[in-house]
Amino acid sequence: MADAKPRIGFIGLGLMGQAFTRRLVARGYAVTGHDIDADKIKLAEGHGVTGAGSAAEVAAASDIVQVCVIDTPAVESVVFGAGGVAEADPVGKVLVDHSTTVVQATRDMAARLEADSGMAWIDAPVSGGPPAAEEGNLAIMAGGTDIAIEVVMPVMEQLAGTFTHMGPVGAGQVTKMINQVLVLTNYAVIAEAAKLAEAGGIDAEKIPAALATGHAGSNLLNALYPRILARDFEPLGRARQILKDLDMLHDLAKQLEAPTPMADQARTLFRLLCSRGHQDLDGAAIFKLYDKDPV
Repeated sequence: MADAKPRIGFIGLGLMGQAFTRRLVARGYAVTGHDIDADKIKLAEGHGVTGAGSAAEVAAASDIVQVCVIDTPAVESVVFGAGGVAEADPVGKVLVDHSTTVVQATRDMAARLEADSGMAWIDAPVSGGPPAAEEGNLAIMAGGTDIAIEVVMPVMEQLAGTFTHMGPVGAGQVTKMINQVLVLTNYAVIAEAAKLAEAGGIDAEKIPAALATGHAGSNLLNALYPRILARDFEPLGRARQILKDLDMLHDLAKQLEAPTPMADQARTLFRLLCSRGHQDLDGAAIFKLYDKDPV
């Protein structure tokens, strides 16, 4: 792999997977992809991905296998299930899991994969969403060995604005939970601010610019607030996925005896949002809980 670009496999071709693979193909990587939804494979083939019939087929054709699926059981299935990565005898290869998964389960799966096949595991969850993935401007937080990180670094640098090695396997997932404390509580806070701005009779659209150089200015305010004002809730990520992450955060915080009362309040609000049938809208739809006309 030192003399040429590594062959990339990508498992999970949803919103993030499509953006990841478009970026990789545009940067000259040969990418083989698989998803349980055949339509998503066809969509990825449209921008240059070679479709595969199983995760094992992806692993056999690739040097680095990236995974981005919905939850921990889905990761376990694509790695260890029928037709999974482990069936391809992937000794010497590296698996990079961009999913957000349970910390201890991640450590257990990594140890199992290495013991069974000699394949290294890096947990590398991301923050930034599909637009940042396609632009190569994600924040990627990684856990794994120094050797494995060195192998994937050139690829990760094509995808990330910042790629940070946080420690051994599992460290990436712990860091992602910290990210979610900061981001997902702010979804609810920014929605409250938007409601107050609209109710207060000011030019609500000017808020990001007015606050930009103060402590309230942030990347998230600039990205999320205009979408809330426009009632643009088309999913860049889905409310049900946010709730899943907040549930994992709650469990980890309980295990570590680290209080997270603000994140728990956000968890309650997103559970309410999902219970009202909005689970497949973007997280910005949390504003529906405050809106007078929450259609």
